[in-house]
Amino acid sequence: MRYRYSRWDGTQDPFGPEVDASDVLEELADDVLMGADAESALRRLMRRGMQGRFSGLDALRRRLNAMRRQEEEALDLSGPLEEVREQLDEILDRERSALSFKAEDDARMREMFLDALPPDAPGMIRELSEYRFVDPPAQQMFDGLMEHLREQVLGAYFKSMAEGMRSITPEQLAHFRDMLAELNQMIERRARGDEYDFDGFMQRYGDLFPDDPKSLDQLLENMARRMAAMSRLMASLSAEQRAELQGLAEQVMQDMDLAFELSRLGSNLQGAFPDMPWGEPAMGEGDQPMPLSATVDAMERLHDHENLDRALRGNYPGATVDDVDEEALQRILGEPAVRDLRRLKEVERALERAGLVNRKDGRLEITPRGARKLGERALVQVFEELKRDREGTHEARDAGGMAEPTGATRPWRFGDTGQIAVQRTLFNAVVRSEPGGPIRLQPDDFELVEAEQRTEAATALLLDLSFSMPLRGHFVHAKKMALALHALIEGRYPHDTLYLIGFSDYARQLKPQDLTAPGFERVYGTNMQHAFLLAGRLLAQHPRAARQVIMVTDGEPTAHLEGEQAFFSWPPVSKTINLTLAEAVRLSKAGVTLNVFMLEESDGLVGFMERLARMTSGRVFLVDDERLGDFVVRDYVKRRGRH
Repeated sequence: MRYRYSRWDGTQDPFGPEVDASDVLEELADDVLMGADAESALRRLMRRGMQGRFSGLDALRRRLNAMRRQEEEALDLSGPLEEVREQLDEILDRERSALSFKAEDDARMREMFLDALPPDAPGMIRELSEYRFVDPPAQQMFDGLMEHLREQVLGAYFKSMAEGMRSITPEQLAHFRDMLAELNQMIERRARGDEYDFDGFMQRYGDLFPDDPKSLDQLLENMARRMAAMSRLMASLSAEQRAELQGLAEQVMQDMDLAFELSRLGSNLQGAFPDMPWGEPAMGEGDQPMPLSATVDAMERLHDHENLDRALRGNYPGATVDDVDEEALQRILGEPAVRDLRRLKEVERALERAGLVNRKDGRLEITPRGARKLGERALVQVFEELKRDREGTHEARDAGGMAEPTGATRPWRFGDTGQIAVQRTLFNAVVRSEPGGPIRLQPDDFELVEAEQRTEAATALLLDLSFSMPLRGHFVHAKKMALALHALIEGRYPHDTLYLIGFSDYARQLKPQDLTAPGFERVYGTNMQHAFLLAGRLLAQHPRAARQVIMVTDGEPTAHLEGEQAFFSWPPVSKTINLTLAEAVRLSKAGVTLNVFMLEESDGLVGFMERLARMTSGRVFLVDDERLGDFVVRDYVKRRGRH
């Protein structure tokens, strides 16, 4: 099997062949239909990800925090001091052992000197730096310790540069001091707004920077990260430990004649990068000592973890997923995490390219096309539940729905759908073929079973939008049903008409995309009278159509119109009930069929619906809201087939 790789050019599908923008939109559906704005729904999706497709920001944070916890559990903050003390103790034990075998007064004087050494490591090193050991291996060990300390202290402040110095010779130290002096001058020139020569600096000192920074900002940021990590280590120690380690570092840097330029550089970097975690304590729970440079490495990794966690958490003004550093994420969590991040970064762009969302005045909105796509996906889910019921599952390009065969056939035309007349199609192929030759079907051979067209249907879907619907958890299912019914009629019965009417204290006509608008109505009132009135006016425009009202509600009528104002009362007054029933009877007398789907079973609602059904010869169903789409779509298809 061969694979071909190409550079990313912006045209590839970041989700791969199994995930498309419609799948992403469907993931947003419940939040959007519950009243969340598209921006909030998108943020929630990016936090949770898509199960089986890509991880969300919260999953990445959990992995990151687990690694951070491991880092803290392994980090021994006092390790560098313990390492130095252990080596000093071993050196002094060897020297005392060698002195014990000597009888000279000089040996006793040396023992007194060793007994009077300061208890802290910096003090010991300061005193021993002028001492000549009697035991040659002890002298070698002390010289080696001093060389090790110089490497460790340089590595603690300048990791990449220390790695670039193969050995610390006097010439290299002079080269290093010159570099620090010029670097400080360049930082100060830039701070004053003067010109500086970064390229010339790199030509002279590029050998000290194996990471090859491309700009002064990049060089300084790397150095600031390191020095801030060292300052955090100091701040994380006890006062006694901090004084000892700081004294040790200063002693070593003083010996190398670097203390002044180092102090100057620290001040310059802290001024240039004030947001770095200078002096912020960190946690360490480990008990395995590490050298100073390795301990600062761990502190720097903790800083990376904290920065990455902050970007993944995104709880600061203006935060976006683009703030997450891919290089840091790859370094810490690996390439799979970077792939997940890139998918998350592409989510909104993919939705916009597909025309499912757009930004208007800086606000993300579901487009009409996006609303249609939501309806189509909801309809697919309905038909997956009804897959044993094959009614209405094919595309109907002509007016009407399921049609009755007439017994005749007609030639197939491009774009036609319907039942193939198998016998007539094969007959045409046989007649056209050479006698005795193979029979091959061609497009002109196909004929379809002719069916008589049915009349059009006009439907008014009355959707209860009162506050009780989201409060009782019915909102999402009702909106999904409405979008699915709209998709069914638009796709399979294109000559039918569907009016969407929402009602709470007032009724008004809706468009499919209105169902995806953010928020929900915090108003009280279930004004069925106004809804029936508006439905009657709209359906009156289709006198020859089969007309019906489908109403979805979870409560009895509690509001009616008095002039142009809504009157609300709970419990409902008799005037509200009578006016609502009168409007329903008026619809029934006009030939409109009423179908009501109840989502609750309160005594008041059941009593009202029983009266409504008797007075209008309508139908009332009590359904579980999760099965609402199945019931309404199934009922529409069955009734459509009888017209």
